[in-house]
Amino acid sequence: MSEDQKKILETQLWGIANLLRGKISADDYRDYILGFIFYKYLSEKQYLYANELLEGEKITDYRKLKDQESLDAIKEESLLKLGYFLTPDQLFSVMVERGNADTEEESDYILEDLTAVLNHIEQSTMGTESEDDFNALFEDLDLNSSKIGRTVGARNEIIVKILTHLDKIDFKLKDIESDVLGDAYEYLIAKFAAGGGKSAGEFYTPQQVSKILAKLVTTGKKKIKTVYDPTCGSGSLLLRVAKEAKVGEYFGQELTRTTYNLARMNMILHDVHFRSFNIVQDDTLENPRHLDMRFEAIVANPPFSAHWKGKDNPLNSTDERFSQYGRLAPKTKADYAFLTHMLYHLADNGIMASVFPHGVLFRGAAEGTIREYIIKEMNALDAVIGLPANIFYGTSIPTCILVLKKCRKQDDNIVFIDASGEGNFIKEGNQNALRNEDVERIVKTYQNRESIDKYSNVVSLTEIAENDYNLNIPRYVDTFEEEEPVNLELVSKELKSIDKELLETNSKISSFCKELNIQTPF
Repeated sequence: MSEDQKKILETQLWGIANLLRGKISADDYRDYILGFIFYKYLSEKQYLYANELLEGEKITDYRKLKDQESLDAIKEESLLKLGYFLTPDQLFSVMVERGNADTEEESDYILEDLTAVLNHIEQSTMGTESEDDFNALFEDLDLNSSKIGRTVGARNEIIVKILTHLDKIDFKLKDIESDVLGDAYEYLIAKFAAGGGKSAGEFYTPQQVSKILAKLVTTGKKKIKTVYDPTCGSGSLLLRVAKEAKVGEYFGQELTRTTYNLARMNMILHDVHFRSFNIVQDDTLENPRHLDMRFEAIVANPPFSAHWKGKDNPLNSTDERFSQYGRLAPKTKADYAFLTHMLYHLADNGIMASVFPHGVLFRGAAEGTIREYIIKEMNALDAVIGLPANIFYGTSIPTCILVLKKCRKQDDNIVFIDASGEGNFIKEGNQNALRNEDVERIVKTYQNRESIDKYSNVVSLTEIAENDYNLNIPRYVDTFEEEEPVNLELVSKELKSIDKELLETNSKISSFCKELNIQTPF
């Protein structure tokens, strides 16, 4: 598929949102649109796979198949290959036809049957390997919600309108690369995030930031055995890593239920087999679900300065993820709790890259103690990268990327990069954005460990120790621009000339005031 065709697909999909704007709130129609795109995708995959299995049989069109023995055989094969099963009368195109029925004998009411179909997709996986990946996947699609219409008829009309619009869009799953529809799906997620205000950051990391993180953790590698994101949102960071290296397995944890469902859908839409990903829903700090695992690549954009239980939970003081650093992260700032959690899960041959607020670089007290231990005792910090302000949805604060390794080759220095200044980004609407050249400059500077005037500096551990392990970037990267020298003699002459002109003007004004017999203003 060409780039132009991809753009057309993205525009067509976004057109559904425009269809509903003003009728349903953005957060609500996001869930319905993304959910129904996923249903259509599953349906088309089922149809294509079933037709493959029917090649050479009397009936080669799955929609026309009635024989129960053949249906049972297709179900068995589909559960192994696809991880789910849809009968011919549950296919997306069939539901659209029924929703547009225009006869007295046939009702166009489909809400109950559609709910049953979505439930069946989940139920078909029970007792199989894919059960966890499909469990409650469509729970956010409440077809009886008053949010999408006050009456049953109004709700049915809206749902049929969405399905009909989607039915006109050819996903071309047979003809295109597996990630094109997935990329279009991510395009929609990004569009919803851009208009989502503060909540948007919960489920989406801007694409260019994702690209930086992915390129950093795949430095020098073409294959990654495992990649992990402890706050995985929609899964975009995990999937981005696969564009830089071949990934064996994906692991993630997400607290928000709706976003967790979105991440699983996103994985499947990118044609990641259900056996190749493990996304779970829970609180990463309080109830980690991958505790016995170590990962070759870790990427994350955890919530900035979130609250956590800290020392209020006595178990944290003996938890291996937090206990060795001498202090626990403050209850009101969980940044270092997330950082040490990730470091605990990092394999010896792995690279970790995560976004944090600038405060992690210089805040003292407990955070200063943890930071010093990571640098002095573990020697795990490999790079500090300052990003422009206002590049994340929902917050304008300046952020940074920390890169960590357990076994560093260049173990006597840390690379500091200041990519926050003018010329390192562009303005796009209300947001700042990184261009491809900005991304490449950051990545190459890190990989080559270059010192570039007013941009980067390779700093010795000795110098960092002398600064009491304060990592504030301006201490190490001088971006100060010298101003042109001021000619004081010339300035003095100009000021005297201005004074003279002012006296002359005042004199004229005074003369006019006398003539008019009014008081002078000075």
